[in-house]
Order: sequence, then structure tokens, then C-alpha cells
Amino acid sequence: MTALEPSDAVVADETADRIDDEQGVLGRSYRALSVGIVSVVLLIAFEATAVGTAMPVAARELGGVSLYAFAFSGYFTTSLFGMVLAGQWSDRKGPLGALTTGIGAFAAGLVVAGTAQGMWVFIAGRAVQGFGGGLVIVALYVVVGRAYPERLRPAIMAAFAAGWVVPSVVGPLAAGAVTEQLGWRWVFLGIPVLVVFPVALALPQIRRRAGGPVAEGGPGAFDRRRIRLAFGISLGAGLLQYAAQDLRWLSVIPGLLGGALLVPAVFGLLPRGTYRAARGLPSVVLLRGVAAGAFISAESFVPLMLVTQRGLSPTLAGFSLAAGGVTWAVGSWVQARPRMEPYRERLMTLGMVLVAAAIATAPTVLVPGVPVWTVAVAWGFGCFGMGLVIASASVLMLRLSAPQEAGANSAALQISDALSNVVLLAATGAAFASLGGGSMTGAAGSGSRPAAFAVVFLPMAGVALIGAWVTTRLRERAS
Repeated sequence: MTALEPSDAVVADETADRIDDEQGVLGRSYRALSVGIVSVVLLIAFEATAVGTAMPVAARELGGVSLYAFAFSGYFTTSLFGMVLAGQWSDRKGPLGALTTGIGAFAAGLVVAGTAQGMWVFIAGRAVQGFGGGLVIVALYVVVGRAYPERLRPAIMAAFAAGWVVPSVVGPLAAGAVTEQLGWRWVFLGIPVLVVFPVALALPQIRRRAGGPVAEGGPGAFDRRRIRLAFGISLGAGLLQYAAQDLRWLSVIPGLLGGALLVPAVFGLLPRGTYRAARGLPSVVLLRGVAAGAFISAESFVPLMLVTQRGLSPTLAGFSLAAGGVTWAVGSWVQARPRMEPYRERLMTLGMVLVAAAIATAPTVLVPGVPVWTVAVAWGFGCFGMGLVIASASVLMLRLSAPQEAGANSAALQISDALSNVVLLAATGAAFASLGGGSMTGAAGSGSRPAAFAVVFLPMAGVALIGAWVTTRLRERAS
């Protein structure tokens, strides 16, 4: 054997890897890891769908309907800090520590929210959840970037989306039934028991396949500047949200202070050129924020609109969103097909147009003659579009990232997502409250405020159309 010929061991390893690639994400080498991390996503998905169903009742009983948007944005605010910390942690020490800490914080936040006796304590529990969720989601992206070859990444991203299917169908129904029969608190307190299985299954595989820094001699100490920026972006987002919820002249002060903290932190943490939609990675990061912010800001008000304006029970209101989990997974499955790779950018444009159409259609149910199932149909198409966009954005981000930058760029993607949620929820929450939305009790027949809901949905449809334009900027110009 010459020096240029591979050894038998190398050939054997390459053959084994090739077989595993052909078997896919459920091949022998990847099966335990794939099932474990998808189970973590399943846990987060079940929490999101179940909590969204129980939230109108919780806000009413805690006397906090006027702070309704804050209960959602509080989660996203603290998740910003968790995301930056997880990116630093994963690039320097590996994703294992960030993932385990995040799952623990996520479960602790559920307990705090479920035992809260006031709306601000409830929001604090959501904030703890957000910190844990920020750690978890970035760590999972780093695991995907390190443990899976590039050709399998679209498939595991599609599996993440599939992990939302069962919670999207079962979650609203189960949460609605539990809320009506046992009380909304049990929706929060029952979820932490789901933590044990994914932790036990995934962590050994993560330790073996993706543990430790990228390479010896890589980045060591945490970047203190980025940590300070992360704290600034979280505090700034929180102050901005508080100012938007408290519509008084004095609220201008925390609003201006929040903006002063937020703007430099955003420019320091996101890729250069993000907010002018520079081609390539900056536009990928921007699109993620535009898509998620518009969609989540609108979706957060769907159950409240159906309960207060059309008299649906919490179970039926939550069920209106159930089909979306299935169509989201279908969209993710479509983008994962190898034959679709040359058309990825076009698929993302189609996805954003569908999202805009769904958001614009939802408030038509404010007209009494429009059947309430219109929301379910529209949201099914919107979620299909989100499945095309979100999974593709993750695939493009990992493709455009060097191994030693996967954590930082994953954090940037998630920061764009969460920051857009915070800012747009602040804007929609302020508009909702200014048109009388905060005076509703959250119960059926508590007062007709169609304009308060229309001012939430229609601007978000416009934001989604901006996202359709951003999809034309994802491909870098050829040299």
C-alpha cells in the first residue's frame, strides 16, 4: 500500500458513514440521537400549543388581560439572553451543558407560572421558561450542525417540524379539556414530567457526537462584550415591551431607554448588513425574524379573538390552530426532498406569500356571517408556508456557517426570531390596548372590539409580504 492509499480502517469508516447517510436520520448511527433531540422539540411544541390554549383563561383569572401580550413577549425577551449565552457556550464548551441547563430552566419556569397567584408572577415564570428555551434551541441547532452531514440536515429539520404535529393536534384539545375540567394551572404543572425521557435518550449521544469545542486551541473564554450586548438586548426589549403595555406619557422614558439599549446590541449581535437585507447570511437571519415575528404576533391573538368575539370555548378556539401542526410538517417535508434543493429560494417566497394571505384572512371571522372554520383553513395554509420558510432558513444558515461559527450564527438566527417577536408583539399589544382590547375580561361576550383585533392582523400581513421580498436576497451573487 502506498502512502497515498487509504488504510483499511479509513475505508471501513467511510463505508460505514456512507451506509448511515443512505439510511437517513433513523439509521443505526443516528437513531438514538434523532429520537432524543426530536423528543426535546416535542416537549417545547407541546408546551407552546397547550399554553396558548390556556392563556386566555389564565389571563382572565389573574386579572391580566391588559398584559396578555406581555405573557408571550416575556418569554421571548429572556430567551434573547439565553440564545447568546448558548451560542458562546456551545462554540467554546460544546452544546451539552447549555442543553441540560436550558431544559432544567424551562421546567422550572413552568412550575412558577403554574403556581402563580398574580399576573406579574405568571409573567416571571414565562420569563424563566424563555431563558431555558433560548438555551435549548440554539444548542439543538449546534448539535445538528456538528452531528449530521449536510445532506441529512434538511431531513432532521423536517423531523423537528414533524415533532409539532401531535402536540398541535392533541395539545389544544388536551389543554382545553384540562383547563375546563381541572383548571388552567394543570396545563403548566403537567408538562415538566415530559422532560425525563428526552434527556435520558439524547444526552449520551450528544456527548459522544457533538461534545466539547470544535477543535483544540479554539475559542476559550466567553466573549464578555457579546454577553454584555446580550444583557442589553434583553433589558432593552423588556423595557420596550413594558412601555408598549403601559400607554401613558411616562412610558416614553422606559421606551426610549429600551431603544437606546436595543439598537447597539442588535447591530453587535446580528451579521453585518442584516437590517438592509444584504445578500446571503444577513438576509437569511432577517427573513427568520420577519417570518416568525409576523406569524407569532398574529397567532397569539387568534384564541383570544375566537373566545371573546365569536363565543368559542377555549377547547374549540385552540383546536382552530390544530391543523397547522400537520401542514407545517408537510411544508418542512417538502423542502427536505432532494429534488427541491434547486428551488429552495422560490419555495421560501411561496411560503411567505401563504403566510401573508393566512394572516390577512384570519380577521374576516370578525364579520358575524363568516364561519369560524375559516380561521382553521387559513391557518393551515399559513403553517404550510412557515414549514417551507423556517426549515429552509435553518438549512441555509448552517450551510453558510463555518464550524467554529455555528453557535454564534445559530444564536443570531434565533435572536432575530425572538427579537422580532418581542418588537412586533409590543407594537400589536399597544395597538390592541389603544383600541379597547385591554378592557375585555377574556370571557365570551365580554365586549365586541373588532377594530382592536383588525389592527393586529392586517399590519402583520404587510410584514409577511416584506418577508416575501427578502426571500429574493438569500442567494449570494456569483463572483
